[in-house]
Amino acid sequence: SSLQRVSQRSALFSGQTRQFCSIDLRHLLLDVNETNVAVITLHRPQALNALCDDLIEELVETLRRLQDDDDVRAIIITGQGKAFAAGADIKEMNSRDFAQVQKMDMLSTWQSGIQSIRKPIIAAVNGFALGGGCELAMLCDIILAGDKAVFGQPEIKLGTIPGCG
Repeated sequence: SSLQRVSQRSALFSGQTRQFCSIDLRHLLLDVNETNVAVITLHRPQALNALCDDLIEELVETLRRLQDDDDVRAIIITGQGKAFAAGADIKEMNSRDFAQVQKMDMLSTWQSGIQSIRKPIIAAVNGFALGGGCELAMLCDIILAGDKAVFGQPEIKLGTIPGCG
């Protein structure tokens, strides 16, 4: 059977009545196929799947819940639209100064959250993976790059270094 789209606050896992979790997914789509491979789709196509705080929080929480489910064998992270993830949400970051970012330690939350997952995580990239999006892909165990995959670290042109990768 094909993957079943899972809507906000619903039972997960295709076609089964088994309750997995109830997470309010605003920026992600989650599907689990019949072979128990979870597919997480970054779902902010209007912002090229830019990595805002809420998306990262949802991603880390979803990964932790999938890690705790014995039936899930592997996890795929992909993007919706023409981008895997076009990097950090610049609009969100522009509202903070350097001291705020340092105090928040915003990067360590998602880096350690993803690295703590013991199940294989595969980045399926078929579009832009820039800045933080490239770093997210590099945090995965395997990267599968499609014909339209574009990787880059454009922040170096702004005089900054990659934050996690």
